[in-house]
Amino acid sequence: MSTPTTTARGARYRAYEHRSERLATVVAVLWLVGYALPILQPDLPAPVRTTCHVVRTATWVAFGVDYLLRLGFSPRRGRFFLTHPLDLLLLLLPMLQPLRLLRLVTVLRLLNQRAGSRLRGRVGLFVTSATLLIGFCSACAVLDAERGAPGATITTFGEAVWWVVTTITTVGYGDYAPVTATGRVVAVGLMLSGIALVGVVTGSLASWFLDEVRDSSGADAEATRADVAQLTEEVRRLREQLAARPDTP
Repeated sequence: MSTPTTTARGARYRAYEHRSERLATVVAVLWLVGYALPILQPDLPAPVRTTCHVVRTATWVAFGVDYLLRLGFSPRRGRFFLTHPLDLLLLLLPMLQPLRLLRLVTVLRLLNQRAGSRLRGRVGLFVTSATLLIGFCSACAVLDAERGAPGATITTFGEAVWWVVTTITTVGYGDYAPVTATGRVVAVGLMLSGIALVGVVTGSLASWFLDEVRDSSGADAEATRADVAQLTEEVRRLREQLAARPDTP
C-alpha cells in the first residue's frame, strides 16, 4: 500500500525521468562519438585520442550520477536495484563498456514521439532508427575487438558493416566471422536483435499491405455503390418519362 512518502518519491522520480531524458540522450551521443572515433580513425593524433578518452570518462561519471539519482528518487529502491541490473553492470564492468551504447535508445524514444500519431509512422521510424543504430554500434564494437587479432577477417570498417548486414538479415555468407570472444559476444547480441528487427519489419510490411488492400477494397466498393445509385436514378427517371408519354396505337 502506497504511503504519502512513497507517492512523493514516485512524483520526483517521474519528474526527474522527464527532465533528464534529453540530457541522457546528449550524454549517450557524446559517448558514441568518444567511443567510435578512435575505432574509425586509429591514426588519430594523440590530443584527439586523449580528448576522446576524457569524453568517455566524463560520460561514465554522468551515467553513474544518473544511476544514483534514479536510485535515490525511486519510490522502491530495492525493486529498482533488482530490476536495473544492466545499468549497474555497465558501470562496474569495463568489458561491458560498448553496451553503454544501448543508452542511445533514448534517441529512438524521442524520434518516436515526433513521428506523429499514426502507429505505422511510429513503428517505421523506430525500426529504421533501431536498425541503423544497432548496426553501426555492432560494426564499431566488432571492429574494435577483431582488429589486430590473429586470424581475424574483420579488419576494416567496411568489412564490419558487411558482416553486420549479412548477420542482421540472417543471410550469413560466412566470408567474415569474428574470432575473438568479445567479437562473438557482439555477434550473439546482433543475431538476437536482428531476429527481433526482422520480425518487426515483416509484421509492419504485412500490416501495411493489409491496410492498402483494405483501403483499396473500400474505395472500390464505394465507387461501385455510387455507380449503382446513379444507374438506379437514371432508370427511375426513364420510367417516369415513359409513364408521362401518351399511349400510341
